[in-house]
Amino acid sequence: MSERIVHVAGRRHTSSAAPRRMGMFERIPKWLNLIPMVLQWFWLGLRHRSLTLPSAVNPRITAGGLVGDTKSEYFACMGPRARARVAPYVMLRLTGGDMLATASAAIRDAGLVFPLVAKPDLGWCGFGVRRLDDALDLADYLARYPVGEALMLQRYLDEPGEAGIFYVRRPGQSRGWLLGILLRHYPQVIGDGVSTVAQLIENDPRLQRATRNQREHECRHDPDEVPLPGDSVRLSLIGSTRVGGRYEDGSAVASEELLAAIEAVASDMPQFHAGRFDVRYRTLKDLRHGRFTIIEVNGAGSEAVHAWDPKYSVRQVYRMVFAKQRLMFELGAANRARGHRPIGMAALARHHLRQQRLIRHYPPSN
Repeated sequence: MSERIVHVAGRRHTSSAAPRRMGMFERIPKWLNLIPMVLQWFWLGLRHRSLTLPSAVNPRITAGGLVGDTKSEYFACMGPRARARVAPYVMLRLTGGDMLATASAAIRDAGLVFPLVAKPDLGWCGFGVRRLDDALDLADYLARYPVGEALMLQRYLDEPGEAGIFYVRRPGQSRGWLLGILLRHYPQVIGDGVSTVAQLIENDPRLQRATRNQREHECRHDPDEVPLPGDSVRLSLIGSTRVGGRYEDGSAVASEELLAAIEAVASDMPQFHAGRFDVRYRTLKDLRHGRFTIIEVNGAGSEAVHAWDPKYSVRQVYRMVFAKQRLMFELGAANRARGHRPIGMAALARHHLRQQRLIRHYPPSN
């Protein structure tokens, strides 16, 4: 794939992502495309006598990673081999007082420098994730962040590629497999030398999402800029589809080397059986050879988002999503038989409501 230049707030990064049409599944309203998934979930719950059975998939993680799990708890359960793969970070909890001084000291003690990525410890779908370029950005983020809640400050990685690698290992087995690989393409526009960034966004149905999410997202670009022909302007730090990002099925990148690298991390996380490792990498060749850095981990609730590739039909998307749901119930049943109890419905609902409530109070992503 050809390399392009991306302008982000005066900085240049390489990107291999070219715009691609929206798939049919992307055009379906979120609430509508969830209905078949919810129906199958209820059917599986009745069949296995537990609607929350997948919460037993990863016994050491809150609700198995369905909801309410924090970024830090995945890192905390890692051994030294796995932790060596993680981008350096520091945790903070806003307790009042001079939090800027506290945060600055923690950053210094951890050997971190700006730019940093700030993200809520209890997050979802990129909400509250911001790039901080200096102490002023940090002060602004802390001022907007909910008091009493934990956040992570992590080294900003300039590797242009980001992937989500979904790993599964059945309880009692020593070797797992890669269920899917997602390649994230950040929202961006390609210049024609005539149109402004705002006009280019208006002409792209997927990127119009970014303008519909202004409450949760602050764009870093100048809408009146006219990019040169062939230049691309990255519109967001995050690659979520809610801000116009695109997901691509990267299953072709799978290799024994990549599996071995993920296996080494997962095996250093006790009782971790299924989840998605979000990683940054420099080139697809590096990723294929297992050269990557982990930025976060998600558990049993991670979506099989490689299925969101626009090349897939609605039928194909549901086939992959349904297969993943069935697998999570099977893994949960296997762990239940080993003595691990799934979380109750009331507790699961409390986790969900708390997470949704916090999301509304996080600083906008950028």
